Amino acid sequence: MPKSRQPRWNSRTKRDLIIEVWEHLDCESVGACELEQIQQALHERFGDGALESPASIARTVADEGAVLRHPEVFHFDSKWRERNFTGQRFLNELDFQSLPEALDSFLKLEDKRREFEANSDEKGLEQLRVVFESAREDCLLIARSKIVDESQREQAKEISNWLTVWLQAPELFSDWLELRRRSPEFRKRFESRIP
Repeated sequence: MPKSRQPRWNSRTKRDLIIEVWEHLDCESVGACELEQIQQALHERFGDGALESPASIARTVADEGAVLRHPEVFHFDSKWRERNFTGQRFLNELDFQSLPEALDSFLKLEDKRREFEANSDEKGLEQLRVVFESAREDCLLIARSKIVDESQREQAKEISNWLTVWLQAPELFSDWLELRRRSPEFRKRFESRIP
């Protein structure tokens, strides 16, 4: 049986290629298989530096109208992060599903960030960014999900804001988070959910 020809992608940006491949797949819903194919096309077209997390790709196609198979997307993204982060046991200790767990995870990640900076470990710092970006995409998916209860969506939105601040200014994050937790708005909304 002859091997089918790979499509020739015309997109010039990662976002456009993600959408182009998704449209080419012509699927009603998106899960691990489709995300993997999109990742492969990104790698082939733009090289190693263009790799996007499954959660990031899922968000892009969801914004275009794709229906996500959420459990499958979360599982695939989690496995992808494990493969792409050197400290697998460390990664397994992270949890951004609720405010208390997210706070604990931020403390662990801040210690790791300082360790990487002290050792001038650029690869480790980049891997941390990947973890934060992926976790942020996961939180945004949960915050938008219609099948998740309001409390979880609210917490996911708050945690995604924390992750955004860390990505913009990791060295200021700890001070910012302390101020955020003391704010009247935060205390009113989340006081009963976080120590």
